[in-house]
Amino acid sequence: MTPIAVSDEPTTLSLSTYGSARSTVQGTPLSSDDLQRIDAYWRACKYLALGMIYLQENPLLKEPLKPEHIKNRLLGHWGSSPGLAFIYIHLNRLIKKYDLDMIFMAGPGHGAPGVLGPGYLEGTYSEIYPEKSEDEEGLREFFKQFSFPGGIGSHCTPETPGSIHEGGELGYVLSHACGAAFDNPELIVAAVVGDGESETGPLATSWHISKFLNPIRDGAVLPILHLNGYKINNPTLLARITHEELEDLLSGYGWTPYFVEGSDPDSMHQAMAATVEHCVREIREHQQECRTTGVPERPRWPMIVLRSPKGWSAPLEVGGHRLEGFWRAHQVPLMDVKKNPEQLRILENWLKSLKPEELFDGNGRLAPELKELAPLGSRRMSANPHANGGILKKALRLPDFRDYAVKFDRPGTVEVENVPPLGNFLRDVMKSNMNNFRVFGPDETTSNKLQAIYEVSKKFWIEEYFPEDKDGGELAPEGRVVEMLSEHTMEGMLEGYLLTGRNGFLSSYEAFVHVIDSMFNQHAKWLSICNRLSWRQKVASLNLLITSTVWRQDHNGFTHQDPGFLDVVLNKSAAVTRIYLPPDSNCLLSVADHCLRSENYINVIVSDKQLHLQYMDIDAAVVHCTKGIGIWEWASNDQGGEPDVVMASAGDIPTQEALAATVLLRQEFPDLKIRFVNVVDLFKLEPNTEHPHGLSDRDYDSLFTVDKPIIFNFHGYPWLVHRLTYRRKNKTLHVRGYKEKGNINTPMELAIENQTDRFSLAMDVIDRTPSLQKIGGHAKERFRNQQIACQNYAFQNGIDSPEITGWRWPYESA
Repeated sequence: MTPIAVSDEPTTLSLSTYGSARSTVQGTPLSSDDLQRIDAYWRACKYLALGMIYLQENPLLKEPLKPEHIKNRLLGHWGSSPGLAFIYIHLNRLIKKYDLDMIFMAGPGHGAPGVLGPGYLEGTYSEIYPEKSEDEEGLREFFKQFSFPGGIGSHCTPETPGSIHEGGELGYVLSHACGAAFDNPELIVAAVVGDGESETGPLATSWHISKFLNPIRDGAVLPILHLNGYKINNPTLLARITHEELEDLLSGYGWTPYFVEGSDPDSMHQAMAATVEHCVREIREHQQECRTTGVPERPRWPMIVLRSPKGWSAPLEVGGHRLEGFWRAHQVPLMDVKKNPEQLRILENWLKSLKPEELFDGNGRLAPELKELAPLGSRRMSANPHANGGILKKALRLPDFRDYAVKFDRPGTVEVENVPPLGNFLRDVMKSNMNNFRVFGPDETTSNKLQAIYEVSKKFWIEEYFPEDKDGGELAPEGRVVEMLSEHTMEGMLEGYLLTGRNGFLSSYEAFVHVIDSMFNQHAKWLSICNRLSWRQKVASLNLLITSTVWRQDHNGFTHQDPGFLDVVLNKSAAVTRIYLPPDSNCLLSVADHCLRSENYINVIVSDKQLHLQYMDIDAAVVHCTKGIGIWEWASNDQGGEPDVVMASAGDIPTQEALAATVLLRQEFPDLKIRFVNVVDLFKLEPNTEHPHGLSDRDYDSLFTVDKPIIFNFHGYPWLVHRLTYRRKNKTLHVRGYKEKGNINTPMELAIENQTDRFSLAMDVIDRTPSLQKIGGHAKERFRNQQIACQNYAFQNGIDSPEITGWRWPYESA
């Protein structure tokens, strides 16, 4: 065998996907026998990919292909499948040679046939799904299930062994891969980037992951940019720029790109084998050097650019139109096979050209000499425990959150910033879990008032340092706080970290958490399917703190006022979503502890970071958060009877304004009976038939009555509460919330603009309570006058009046 070497000559500048291999790394490491067997294994993978797309019967072509053997609906994607299988096989060779711990992520959106095939040939698929056995009948079932009702989709869905990345929405493969590599020093994550995927914003920012991997404590990511040139029916950008421009782009991101380009199978196998081996050796050399010296420096990690034809090995032309190497090979190459005899003949010849009789024995089992090419046991990428992270998950060692509680004597009399006590709690969570817990944040941890974490772990930084960084920069190469101004990349890293068995926490500004709306959707869908798969072990929940909220944006203004992420969460499955709106710091601590202990959920916690009144001591907070909703006895005066009105709230500022409205009403109407209800767990409002946390109708009616007016002051858009409660018996619910009004306002001015202020709420009660409608006119006038006075004061002074900022709950008890 020829030794592997890096060529001193520049790779050809041709953009063609055809011809003998052109590669940066030179060498022919495969013997003729190795080459023959690897190509045969690849043929087996391609045969399986075609079988999945087309066949429901006759899986081994033991009889001539007939229309009834073809599926009635032809779905799936051939285009990237041969390339994915090609990559997978060559990674397997290195896993066996070096006993590598490696997982595989397929970024191309619809490349599942190229990954499912190797998983089946390795035996993993049949182990998990015994009916898809390694014989003729099992192969028929394996083919039939693909893109078939009751079967599996055309992505690498959760049903796919070895997958933690579906690729349904493009752009996240590298950030997921990076999260998987964190704190996994021996793991190599092979992450295939589709060239269509490479055009997305999330993927563009995630090339920076090379700057977040510590060679000493983390594993490595091996990106493989798969340039096959086309999307559905359009060229891809990176496949049409010059070789120099592409190399400069990738080098500029900090990678060392190695090119493998062409279509000739034999030379491409040799080139890919040499290149993958070179990259693995280079990764290990970088890691060994840093681990020996103890100095974590950022290498220019290797990556591979594989340029191969779209739909590699498909017929070159069908019906006078180009197929292989063109966009027509992207999805189902021959769409009319069932009705068109000529296309049926072409498909049969194509399948037979792969020589299934050489690959499988008469019973449908893979030939033994090919079977031995795959790794064994958990070294199979389809069976690697990191791709079923719940197997490896260890419970967090959590301190007692009660030790971080805010202490005060009476509700509503002390102001504290809500988030810093949580920062103290997370600091000690980090301290006790320095190998399996990380904190992520696109908007900077200090800005979100969680900076106490830096007392035990700094922000990860492996780039250049300036002298001034020592003055509060909080940077360190061993830091476990990960920050980058890309919500996509941070969310992707966290998801990859969780899916491989670890734990984490992410904080983000409320208005811009929308950037990850669709990422949240994808993760929620992933968890929903996992809940139906007995073999998928539970992973830690994704915990998301939304702060810098809508009601405290007097300096940022209208652009930072958007609480609509909660509406997005409400759209997802009740089995995996949770929304918490703790009204104060102690409730936030209780909720955070609960969320960090939970599994297979997405927990969304909304809590502002500014000064807020505190209402519940820690024992009361635990009880209140355990219930998720409850009557605040100290804020109510309807004990022993039926209320005249129910005042309800969800969220910190809405709760304060609702309490202040209660005081205004009690001062004006001493005989008015008011019940105060606070909601922490938003899904308590939904019926228990729709959400596992929902209240029964009886419990809901006990809290809110069946016919008394309910004035609900809500953190977000008011229609969300109506969505949750539309089936309830009491139809007198009136919700106040954010209505897209405001700009550079003081907090009170913004509340008045959106009618969530104490005065508007008090007037709502007068308007909707029969006993007050005839006698409340003078009070309404006074409330309206006070509103105008507040607005005038803000316009003149730029701040709210002392009567507003200094407001406290005035009563000793109910």
